[in-house]
Amino acid sequence: MDFGDRTQPLEPDDAGPGGREDGNALVEFIFLGLVLLVPVVYLVVTAGQVQGAAFAAVGAAESAAKVYVSAGDPAAGEAQARVAAELAFTDFGFQPEEMLLDISCSAECLSPGSTVTALVRFDVPLPLSAGLPGTDFAPVTVDSSSTQIVERYG
Repeated sequence: MDFGDRTQPLEPDDAGPGGREDGNALVEFIFLGLVLLVPVVYLVVTAGQVQGAAFAAVGAAESAAKVYVSAGDPAAGEAQARVAAELAFTDFGFQPEEMLLDISCSAECLSPGSTVTALVRFDVPLPLSAGLPGTDFAPVTVDSSSTQIVERYG
């Protein structure tokens, strides 16, 4: 093999047709990092928010049904169930005013042996969209239901 007189390293001017590239890698790395990282972080935060809302809906439905069957009369039961469901959403950091609670009974409410079903529905808001004017956009709705039996000898 003949290397000729190429025993010295290439000079920057001899780097090829592209010439010198001083500092371009850093700019490209930062730009691509932001372009790729920001949407991924937003997706993770959104998924966490949806999961938290799902947990809150399950807890709210279970609490509302349990509180309702232990109440003395249907009117008090509905009020106490709403407070219990709102508390579950507040614990997860959501505004309970956005929650929909529907309570239905299989027979006469609170009669021994009847079942009470609590359905909770919640529209999950997008993270960081609350600060944007005119955006009332909730792309995901979570819901949960729970059924409790009214005790015969309660």
